[in-house]
Amino acid sequence: MIAGLLLAAGAGRRYGRPKALVELDGEPLVRRGVRLLGDGGCTPVHVVLGAGADEVPALPGAVPVRHDRWSEGLGSSLRRGLAALPADVPAAVVVLVDQPLLSPLAVRRVREAYAGEAVVVVATYAGRPGHPILLGRRTWPLLDRYAVGDRGARDLLRERPDLVVEVPCDDVGSPVDVDTPADLLRLRTLTDG
Repeated sequence: MIAGLLLAAGAGRRYGRPKALVELDGEPLVRRGVRLLGDGGCTPVHVVLGAGADEVPALPGAVPVRHDRWSEGLGSSLRRGLAALPADVPAAVVVLVDQPLLSPLAVRRVREAYAGEAVVVVATYAGRPGHPILLGRRTWPLLDRYAVGDRGARDLLRERPDLVVEVPCDDVGSPVDVDTPADLLRLRTLTDG
């Protein structure tokens, strides 16, 4: 059992509203992220919510995790989400709500690499680390040091390469993120074409 963890707590300051509520193809990004993790074989799926949490639609198949200290940044949302997972979960696949072109196949690839005794598995695109990222439970205490402010696991990947397995995912999705309404327009062009 590998959990899925969707980080969707931010206010989306550059976007002008919480990105969890932004729609692509008529679907809120938060629901799209839940579906991504579920289709990728993750169970349970938890969603960290903060800004705009009261406006988030029902999330069938997911457990909402309220994070009142979301303004402390991505790192605190990651730590809050991992702490909320059941004690018998050995690992979690983490994705961000603002990357709607990630694919269930990428989620499956990182899960399969974990089955090979990896501790941290990260999807790469053009050789650069991205999401999804799988974090084995033994790394979670390390995040008290690394996941601070708007930093998630990036510093852990850089400082502890001995723990990391990279899995190329260029052929099964894109890590393009949505930070502004203009980004969403470009994304719509990609998905329509």
